[in-house]
Amino acid sequence: MTAIAIALVVAGGFAGAVQAAVMGKFGERVGTLEAFAFATLLTAAIAAALLVVGRRSVAGYSEAARQPVWLWSAAACGALIVVGITFAAPRIGTTATVGIVTAGNLAMAAVVDRFGLFGLERIGLTWQRIAGIVLLGAGAALTLRK
Repeated sequence: MTAIAIALVVAGGFAGAVQAAVMGKFGERVGTLEAFAFATLLTAAIAAALLVVGRRSVAGYSEAARQPVWLWSAAACGALIVVGITFAAPRIGTTATVGIVTAGNLAMAAVVDRFGLFGLERIGLTWQRIAGIVLLGAGAALTLRK
């Protein structure tokens, strides 16, 4: 299962870079909010189809609706990412957009780990983790130079 998890997140990483480039172009053509709204609608349709195929039911929707509202914040986070990349990619480039998103992801992930937020296991900040965050942040900043 670990290999599948790794393969999925690597594929997600590749897809994220493509998504930033494509959403940036889409946003240029139809507008940032319009591209975001359409992509989100299409994502919801794909998710519903996968739910029906994978679970042979849409009962998962009602189960999700009964969870604490704070868990729904993940959807707002996803929306912020998609709106952000749609707006930023044509203005600062795909590399800088993905670099900054990645650096922000890593920095916030370290905070989540350090304090065990959202009920996750606490994982301390080692010098290696701090160095990785600093180097990634510096790399993201360097990508802003054309």
